[in-house]
Amino acid sequence: MRKFCALLLRLMGWTVDSGIAPVDKCILLGAPHTSIFDFVIAYLYYYSQGGNAKCMVKQELFVPVLGSIIRAMGGIPVNRENSTTMLRSVIHEFQTSETLHLAIAPEGTRKPVRRWKTGFHLIATTAHVPVYLAYFDWGTKHVGYFAQVELTSDPQADIQRIQQMYAERHLVGKHPDKYIC
Repeated sequence: MRKFCALLLRLMGWTVDSGIAPVDKCILLGAPHTSIFDFVIAYLYYYSQGGNAKCMVKQELFVPVLGSIIRAMGGIPVNRENSTTMLRSVIHEFQTSETLHLAIAPEGTRKPVRRWKTGFHLIATTAHVPVYLAYFDWGTKHVGYFAQVELTSDPQADIQRIQQMYAERHLVGKHPDKYIC
């Protein structure tokens, strides 16, 4: 199956720039997130490299058939209306799992946003897991991760620094008008 995912990525014109994160537990930020197809590219990339990342997906997408496919691809249904319960649940998963690579879109939506969400920061600092910066560049069709970022006790400053690191890469989303960095 991994070879099939790698072949599919190549046939779609994508180049993989890196393997999987070299730790048992981590958060993978994925940007720019402007299309549902980012999930597909990210899945094909990570699985083709031997990884099995999970990601939080709004529970409304877990309808018959589609929900089964999303779950098989690592999707975890979440209720976005109660963020406290959702964050506690994810932190608990990190604390009780031997391995967990959790992919999170820091924008929190596929719409253009200037301020990224801070939930990943709280999860990472509470669960004591590293954060890696991953990308899917639709302009060059390159996918991978490029850095591990050290978090501080200042989420806003960290997010500004992370957004700057992404901005310096000049990434292009599938829908470029929906990505503000």
